[in-house]
Amino acid sequence: MNVFLLYLLLLKATVSAFSGMTVIPVMRDELVVKHHAITDEQLNTAIVIGRSTPGPNGLHVVCVGYFAAGYPGALAGLLALLTPAALAIPLLRFLQAHQEGRRMRSAIHAVVVASVGLMVGTAYDLSASALTTPAAWGVAAVALVVLVASRIDTVWVIAAAALAMLALSWFLPGLAV
Repeated sequence: MNVFLLYLLLLKATVSAFSGMTVIPVMRDELVVKHHAITDEQLNTAIVIGRSTPGPNGLHVVCVGYFAAGYPGALAGLLALLTPAALAIPLLRFLQAHQEGRRMRSAIHAVVVASVGLMVGTAYDLSASALTTPAAWGVAAVALVVLVASRIDTVWVIAAAALAMLALSWFLPGLAV
């Protein structure tokens, strides 16, 4: 894939998302569905790597760039991750000057609602490729309950789910995991 096009696609994703994980639906649509630059499995791997490594939220963008185009793609992902931050200061000054307006508040609420919708849709698409056995559904259900009912960090829940699936495959070799 052309590295400049990859940068533009990742920039589009990072600019149109307002937190680290809301970027995933846009990246999936552009890089998995439209351009076939990466697979759902690579996107899932990038998310896990980005969430389990220390550093700023959104590092999965760099991993996605790497999966799409190697080291030049990783650099494109890093630049796409940093560009919105460089543009944020002038934008914040503008928003502060106009924050009391009803239109501005309505626009911000609309963006939040749209982000939630994109995240739910992407979670559905990604889970369809990841949850293919009853064991996987069971581990996912337990992980969801733990995430909702406790304050345990997502990284630890992902690690525990991975260990649970590994343990199931070792101790119950006949069970489809």
